[in-house]
Amino acid sequence: MTTDRDGNPPTTPSRPPAYATLPARTRGAGVHLMMIVLSLLAIFPLYWMVATSLRAENDIFSTTLWPSAPSLENYAFVLTKMPMLRILMNTMGVAAATALLQVLTGLLAAYALVRWRMRLAGVVHGLIALSWLVPFQVTMIPNYVLASRLGLLDTLSGLVVPNAVAAFAILLLYHAMRSFPTEILEAARLDGAGHWRILWQIVAPNMRAPIASLGILAFISAWNEYFWPLLLSRKIENSVVQIALQTFMTQEGNLWGPLMAAATLASLPILLIYLVLQRHVIASFMKSGIR
Repeated sequence: MTTDRDGNPPTTPSRPPAYATLPARTRGAGVHLMMIVLSLLAIFPLYWMVATSLRAENDIFSTTLWPSAPSLENYAFVLTKMPMLRILMNTMGVAAATALLQVLTGLLAAYALVRWRMRLAGVVHGLIALSWLVPFQVTMIPNYVLASRLGLLDTLSGLVVPNAVAAFAILLLYHAMRSFPTEILEAARLDGAGHWRILWQIVAPNMRAPIASLGILAFISAWNEYFWPLLLSRKIENSVVQIALQTFMTQEGNLWGPLMAAATLASLPILLIYLVLQRHVIASFMKSGIR
C-alpha cells in the first residue's frame, strides 16, 4: 500500500449517488412524473367531490369516474331547501371581518412591542407566544360564557369577536417589524411625526407582504372554522357554511349528492381566491418567511 507525502494512506474517492449518474433528461423526467402523480393525488378528492355533486341519487356509489347522466338537481336542492346564498354571505362577512381585525390588532400590538420602551416587553412577548400554544379546547368554555353574557349567542358578531386578536398575527407582524430600518423611523420622529402617523403612513405601507400573508391565512382559517360556530349557532340562517354542510348528515343517512354540491359551493370562494391571487399568495408567503 502506498502512502501520500505526509505518510497517510490514500483515501478512496467517494462514489456519486446512483441518481447522479443518470442523464439529466432522465432525472428531469422522473421529477416531473413524480410531481404529476402527487398533483393528481391532491386534485382527485376535489374532482370526486364535483363528480359526485352531479350524480343522481341512484348513481351516487357508482365506480365510474364521471356520472352517466350529469345533472344540477343536487345544486337546485341545496339552493332551494336552505338559504345557501345567505349562509355563504355570512361566511364571507365573518371571514373578512376576522381577517381585518386580526391584521389591525396585530399591527397595533406589534408596533407597541417593537417601538415602545417597556420594561416588561420581553415578558409580554413571551406570554403572547405561550398563549399561541394553548389549544382552543382550553379557552372554549370561558369564551362561550363570555359570549352568552354579552348576548352574542346565535349572532355573527359572536363568531368574530373571540377571534379578533390572534397570537399568531402579533408574532408574525412583530418579527417582520423588527427588521424595519430604525433610521427611517427616527427621521420621522425628528420631523415631528407621532406614533400613529409613523405606523399608518410609514410602517404599514412598507409591510404589505406580511400583512397580505396574514390576511390570507386569517381569512382561510376563519372560512374553515367549524367548532366555534357549532357552539354558538342555533338557527341555520345565522350560521356559516361549515355548519350548513352538517345538515345533510342525518341519522337516517347522508345525502351525499346535496352534501357534495354544498361542499363544492363552499370551496369555490377559496379556490377562486387562490387562482386569482396565486402569484401574490406565493410571493407574500415567501417574503414573510412562512414555510
